[in-house]
Parts: sequence; structure tokens; C-alpha cells
Amino acid sequence: DYLEVWRVNVLKNPEEINKKEHRTDKFICRNLVVRRGQPFQMKITFNRAYNPETDVVWLDILIGRYPDVRKSTWIQVRLNQELEKGKWGTKVVESIDNNVTLSVTSSSDCIVGKFRMYIAVYTSFGIRRTARDRDTDIYVLFNPWSKGEAPRRERERERETVYLCVQITIIQYCLQVHLNERNTRSWGYGSTSDNIQAIRESLYISFRVRMSKEEGGSEVGVKKINAAKINSRDDDGVIVGNWTDNYSYGLAPTAWTGSGDILLQYLSSGASVCYGQCWVFAAVLNTFLRCLGIPGRVVTNFYSAHDNDGNLVMDVVLDEDGKTNKKLTKDTVWNFHCWNECWMARSDLPAGFGGWQVIDATPQETSEGTYRCGPASVHAVKHGHVFFPYDAPFVFAEVNSDIVYWKRMKDGTRTVVKIDSCHIGKMILTKEVGSDERKDITELYKFPEGSNEERLALESAMKYGAKKEKTTSPFPVDVYMEVYTEKNVTISNDVKLTLEFRNNSQEGRAINVFIVGYIVFYTGVKKDAFMDQTLSVVVEPGYFKNVDVHVKAKDYMSHLVEQASLHFIVTARVNETTQILTAQCVVPLRSFKLNLKIDGKPELGNQMSVTVEFQNPLKKPLENVSVRLEGVGLMRTKIKEYSTIPMNESIKWTEMFVPAKPGLRKMIASLDCVALRQVYGEIQIMIN
Repeated sequence: DYLEVWRVNVLKNPEEINKKEHRTDKFICRNLVVRRGQPFQMKITFNRAYNPETDVVWLDILIGRYPDVRKSTWIQVRLNQELEKGKWGTKVVESIDNNVTLSVTSSSDCIVGKFRMYIAVYTSFGIRRTARDRDTDIYVLFNPWSKGEAPRRERERERETVYLCVQITIIQYCLQVHLNERNTRSWGYGSTSDNIQAIRESLYISFRVRMSKEEGGSEVGVKKINAAKINSRDDDGVIVGNWTDNYSYGLAPTAWTGSGDILLQYLSSGASVCYGQCWVFAAVLNTFLRCLGIPGRVVTNFYSAHDNDGNLVMDVVLDEDGKTNKKLTKDTVWNFHCWNECWMARSDLPAGFGGWQVIDATPQETSEGTYRCGPASVHAVKHGHVFFPYDAPFVFAEVNSDIVYWKRMKDGTRTVVKIDSCHIGKMILTKEVGSDERKDITELYKFPEGSNEERLALESAMKYGAKKEKTTSPFPVDVYMEVYTEKNVTISNDVKLTLEFRNNSQEGRAINVFIVGYIVFYTGVKKDAFMDQTLSVVVEPGYFKNVDVHVKAKDYMSHLVEQASLHFIVTARVNETTQILTAQCVVPLRSFKLNLKIDGKPELGNQMSVTVEFQNPLKKPLENVSVRLEGVGLMRTKIKEYSTIPMNESIKWTEMFVPAKPGLRKMIASLDCVALRQVYGEIQIMIN
């Protein structure tokens, strides 16, 4: 009369107790999804009543191909095993006839991933285990609601509604020179939509091949491995980076509308997906973090320094006349750069350095031999504590470097003519909680420029390894120059630069001005020079003088690339004093928009339609055009191809869909072709 297991029910449906209590009921997944360190319930039906005095029953919970008890990848836990704090344990909640309701608590540091579960019974015939049943597989995620796992969040609303459960976000990706104009785009995370859990499983197993037990259960270890695996540089990771304008073997980074298509393609093909740039790496990594139960957000740093040697200096070299020396000016400043922040405890750091941590999957530089960055404590970066792991010096340089202008003489000697300590890290933004507005988080990374705190942070960084040359300008300064441009410059429009000169001396000043205009990638790498102009200006003593310079669209249009910006470097030489004046002006070009229209009653299960409209704005045909349309909770991605869109002609594409989930939803569309990229459109829909 041995005990035999007839049925196991892990209560995995969204309306049942487990997913509701673990805040995983929004995941569309056929398996149970729980958060570690928190109890979940299951029901076991035996062939007879369970007798705790005589029956020996335990759970075998396994993960990975070669589970091992010593590595905590094979957990054995007896029914009614006494609970130890932070360890696996069970408790019989109810036992009626041959039905037992069991409460199971996972350890607070168990490996995060997909576990297989068996019920084992010791009998006189030996150990009898239940057969393999995929319905009893359990996903265990990190638990940001656990008091022992992460610091208390500022507000529960932020953690639950934004950093874990939101499916659409806003990415800031370009900014106007005065920092009051910026471009944004929506991105579908899809972290709770169907198939993402299967993707999470496949990716996590591939990550775990290189993880020790400590790394698999540690948020620090998981983030380090994940940041490396999202890019393809070292280990055939998810996305291939491409910062050229040639995307022949894949899709342009600007054409993607969400993480789901990228992850599905990687899962189905097993090959790295082409192509991505920083905001794509950040958005996909954010999806993955949220699938693992880690609160995360995408952050954009405007005018981000790429400091290869850690000297906190971006060098611009000028010749004796004030012209830019193109061969010697090699440092680059990214117009913007996106990375991730995730919220976590840092048991490896002193108290106070937990909370937001920077991780970056964009393959810029190696960390411990692998292309990744972080996690680096944001609090440590702000205070210049760059000796803390991981990669704090690199992040500190991204937001705190100086731009130093050098005058190079013919004999090779160099003299500093200007130091701009306010350009780098001009503004750091993320998405505001509960809206599509931007949230300025610059103060989390740096103290106000020129403050005592800022100086102490810099001194601390230099003390602990950051290199910085002490430079001063020997030239007398009595003439000042600023460069402005009009706002909202759209591709194919002319551009007007305004050069403002101010003469504070008691004598007139004759000034030779050199203007060079480049097409630059958003990484600051120059593609082509489309303008090289010289002019002379005379400014009377004590006066202002404005000079307008007009740039024709035909001069730059043939050189454009995606995420295009016009970068003007203006240098000038005051004849009477040999003073060198310098200024830079970055003009992001706004692209065109897709118009989206919705028709039909916005109700769950009711058929609706969406129409995408676009008119070719260029004075030439658009060829090999691809339009993508996606809406998380509304419809899967649809793609429409057009061989040619003639000049001044329009396209109109209508698709039917049936909303699958209620609430505020977004339909996102993108258009891509060689001649015109980063063309987006979106519309919000409230589904009742």
C-alpha cells in the first residue's frame, strides 16, 4: 500500500493565487512564473491520504543539463521540511483525503531560470518519481519586492508600473543645440507578451553555460553576463553592432520598432541579428532585465564622451591660423548615447552604493576581456569613487570629460587655447513615471558645474586613478564668439547659422573666421565635409555683431546618413591679439513622420483597422521601401514592401487587428529605405 502520485497542479493560471501574489499575472506564459524567496502553492493528488508520520515524500527541483546538488542546480526538499531563513522549504497548508495543498518557498539566492520539478516517493520498491511533465516546469525570477534582495524602492508605483511591467517606453535619441528640443521614439519592450518567456529561457540557458553558481544567483553576475551576451562581439550574442551606413545583410537599426522581433529572430535562427546601435542594445537588454524580474530603464546621455585612455579630455587640435587639424583631431563625442540602469543591492560595495547601477551592452570597450560595461554604481560615479567595480572610471569619463582646444605650432609644440568643461554630459534623461515626458536625472550622475561638490568629486576620481591633465589658457580674452542655429531643422531644409561676436576691448578687432561643416554619425565620427568657408569680420570696441551664414540643403543632402547631424566647427583668429576663438554647433536633422489613423470601436475582441499614410518629401523616388507596423497587445508585427515611391506620391496601407489586451496601447510604425531613414509614427489607443 505505497503512496503514489496521481496528479500535480502548480496553480499556474493567471486568475489563480500564485501569479497574482507574485505579480506575474501579466506574463502570457503557459508555465508558472514566480519570484524567488516568496512562497507559492501547489496541489498534489495521491492514491490515498498522505501520512506525514510514515510517508517519505520530497520535491526534486532541477535546472540545467547536468544538475548537481553541490552546485544548487538540483534541490531536494522534503514535504514539511522545516523552513530556514533564505533556504528552500515546504509546508503542508491543507490535507483533505488524498489531496495535499503545499506551500513551497525558494531560496532567496537561488539561480534564476527555468526549473523542472518532480515529486519523489520512497517506497519498499525503491524511489518512485513522477514522469517528466512540462506543465509543472517553473520559472524563478529575481524578486525586487523582497526586503532581503534589494533596497526599498523610492515608490512602489515606479517599481511596479514602470520599471517592471510597462511594455512601451520612450527613448530620447537626439537633442537640439540649446537642449530644449529633442527627438523621441516609442519602443515596444514586450517583456510580458507571448513568446518572450520562451526567449528568456533560451537566452538564459546560453548565458548560464558560462556562469558559476554564484553568478547565476547573483544580480551582479547575471547583469555582467547579460550585458556581454546582448552584443555579438565575443560570443555570438543577440545583436550585431553597425555604425556605418551599409546595412546590406540585415535591417537598419532605425527600422526596428521593438525587442520582440529581434529576440524571436535570434531564438529561431540561433544567429546574431543584424543590426543594432546603442539604443537598440539598451532597449533589448531592458526587455531581458524585466523578464528576469530586475527593474530597469533606458537612460540617454547627451554629448557623451568616448574616452579610450581615461584622461577625461577630448582633444581638438587647431593650426596656427585657427583651422581644425583633421588628422590630429581623433577624439569623438557622441551626440547621444543610451545605456541601462537597473535597481539592485550591492552587497559587494559599502552601504549607500546600491540602488541604480549602470550597465551597457553597446560594445565600446572591453571589461575584464569582454565587450560590456558595468554594473557601476551611479552614486559612486557622482562622487568620483571610481575604484569601485565595475567600470566606474569609464562611466565617469562619459559624463565628466572636458573638451580641450589646442593650438599647434609648425614646430609641433601645442598650447591650450580653450577649455570647455560644460559640454560633456550636458543632460541625462530617462522616461518620466506614468507619462511620455522626459525625466532629467543629470543630478544623479554629477554635481552642478563649478560647485564645491563637483570639484571634490573630480579630485576624488583623480585620486583613485582617473587621469586628468591640468591645463590653462594663456591668451588674453577680450573677444567672445557664440554660434546659434534655428530650431526644428527638417531634412531637405536649408540651415541658417548665426555667429555672434562681442568685443569687450577698447579697440576695434578684425577677425578671420573659418567654418567647416561635416556630416557626422551620432557617435561623433565624421563622414564627409560638405562646407569649408572663410570670412572676415570687424567688430567695433564695446559692440556686438551678428553674422548670418546660410547653408543650402543641396550641399548636404547627398552626404546624409541615418541619425544624421550637421556638425559645424567654427574657429576664428583675432588679428590684433592672435586670440583664438572656438565654438561647435551640432544640428540634428528632424526626419519625417508617418501618419497613423485608427478606425473601429476600441474594445477588447472587437475588430479594428489601422491605416499608415506617407508622402515622399524628397525630390527623387524612394526605392526598396519597407514599412513595419507593431502594437504590443494589439497585433503582431506586419511588414509591407514597396519597390518605388515616386516623387510627391503617397502610400496608404490598412491592416485589420483585434485587440487582445485592455488598457492604453500604442501602435508603432517605421519606414526604412537607403535614401530616407528614422521615419516613425505612432498612435495611442485606449482599449476598453
